[in-house]
Amino acid sequence: MLAMDQGVVEEWLSEFKTLPDSAVSTYAASLKDKGALVPALYKVIRENYSDLLEPVCHQLFEFYRSGEPQLQRFTLQFLPELLWSLLSVSAARDPHTSGCIEALLLGIYNLEIVDKDGQSKVLSFTVPSLSKPSVYHEPSAIGSMALTEGALANHGLSRVVYSGPHLQRETFTAQNRFEVLTFLLLCYNAALSYMTSTSLQSLCQLSSRVCICGYPRQQMRRYKGINARLTVTSEFLVQLITGIHYALCNGEVELGSKALDDVLYRSQLELFPEALLVGNAIKSSLHGAALKSNNKEGARSIQVEITPTSSRISRNAVTSLSIRGHRWKRHESQEVSVDNEAALGGVAIPEISVTGVSGERMPNGDSMRPRTDGRTQPDGDTLGGASEVSLDPRGHDSGTRGQEVRRQKSVRRMVENEGSGSASTGRSQY
Repeated sequence: MLAMDQGVVEEWLSEFKTLPDSAVSTYAASLKDKGALVPALYKVIRENYSDLLEPVCHQLFEFYRSGEPQLQRFTLQFLPELLWSLLSVSAARDPHTSGCIEALLLGIYNLEIVDKDGQSKVLSFTVPSLSKPSVYHEPSAIGSMALTEGALANHGLSRVVYSGPHLQRETFTAQNRFEVLTFLLLCYNAALSYMTSTSLQSLCQLSSRVCICGYPRQQMRRYKGINARLTVTSEFLVQLITGIHYALCNGEVELGSKALDDVLYRSQLELFPEALLVGNAIKSSLHGAALKSNNKEGARSIQVEITPTSSRISRNAVTSLSIRGHRWKRHESQEVSVDNEAALGGVAIPEISVTGVSGERMPNGDSMRPRTDGRTQPDGDTLGGASEVSLDPRGHDSGTRGQEVRRQKSVRRMVENEGSGSASTGRSQY
């Protein structure tokens, strides 16, 4: 480490100790103007045997404990480098050189899992629903395509995923190491829009090194660091992919692409379905030409490709309820047409006759017999026989049983009304 960098770090360590509480906000805003400070701190963290490492870690923890958002973000930007220092030292089995880094990371973790009152935090995430708007869709643009019976039954219900409460940790063990590191990466990803390009580059380098060390791809990347394989979890890789996605969309195309390929490479070897799903989804949605045009100094964002709304999406869904409604409308229209035909005289209504006089034949084979008033009527046996006559020649072939029963009832009522008058006339003639 150069003497000039060492002098910058020592000055930074001394000025915060004498700073009054009222000037903390002003001091936090002025840190971004110190261009030589951040590179010097990176050099201190990378040198595990540096004498300044312990006071630097202590100072970074004081920044985070102060509660000032800008000071907390200043500490978080070094998190990827701190994680790699811890993992590399653990792989080399030299824990004595990482004691101050462990204390810093555990301190940040224990501060983040509780609220201001000291109660355990429970983080929640609402899974996007088609019935409620999100950054990915608008319910009005989807139309009624999703309104199935299952969707209507669950309308208004949202699935919420909870994380926590988390336990306090006093030391790192093989069992809780990646649980703590995954939660720290979650805190880092929550402040991604405030991270510098140097921090994003450090995150991409961390992702590649963790995933390829000890595997044949390490020779392809020409990384000559540690050769031991590092144990990882699927949740840890998912948090890495989240940060890589942001770096890809904000200027770090080369490092981000390599890091994403390395994480997918390790996920395939370990058979991690969550990491493979998220990583392949991000990889398939990215476009190289659009990513290269992003400016590192421009507005920070993540590109999201939204499928354009199609006209066919607005069509009504076919459900069992709509089918029943369509059937009822069809039956009602058929009954109305039958009544109209009867009123217009288009169909001869069978009537009772007791005269034995034969008459003309109807096209359907019924005989027409003269009545006293000069009208003719088809041949019918009795009142019960007349009730079996169908008004529709296709009745028994194409009509349903329920429709036929309704028509027979209608005919029976009409026969009874006409039969009462004609029967009395016939008896008087007889």
